Amino acid sequence: MKIKIATIIITIALMACSEKTGQETPKSPTNSAEGTWQLQTGTLIEKGDTVVTDYTKNRSFIKIINGTHFAFIHHDLNKGKDSTAVFGAGGGRYTLKDSLYTEHLEYCSDRNWEGHDFSFTLSIDADTLVQSGVEIIESEGINRVNIERYIKVR
Repeated sequence: MKIKIATIIITIALMACSEKTGQETPKSPTNSAEGTWQLQTGTLIEKGDTVVTDYTKNRSFIKIINGTHFAFIHHDLNKGKDSTAVFGAGGGRYTLKDSLYTEHLEYCSDRNWEGHDFSFTLSIDADTLVQSGVEIIESEGINRVNIERYIKVR
């Protein structure tokens, strides 16, 4: 009899442990690249010239990466009211295998960039993501190395 009571108590305790409470636990990202990233610096190397842009002064650029898509938004911080006026946005699907990150740009404020794939090497160290690769759009005469350094937005 004692064994039957103990078995019933254990069964009820196990059922109570597996019961849902109605609150879902937030899912953690399936890869460490997922999240919102603030661009700090961008380096373009083209035809022997190197241009480094500081994205922490007078402009803001973020990239958002979820499980299947990426998006980026870039604008000046002077609300477009002076010579620093800029706005750009884009996004689409991406793939990530090991450190090879490939964006398929489906949407872009510069429509000539749409429909192109761009492959980058990603490295992530704590809250810093660095992506580097070659951007080529033959119709625009673009063939350059692009290196971007981001900090994760918390």
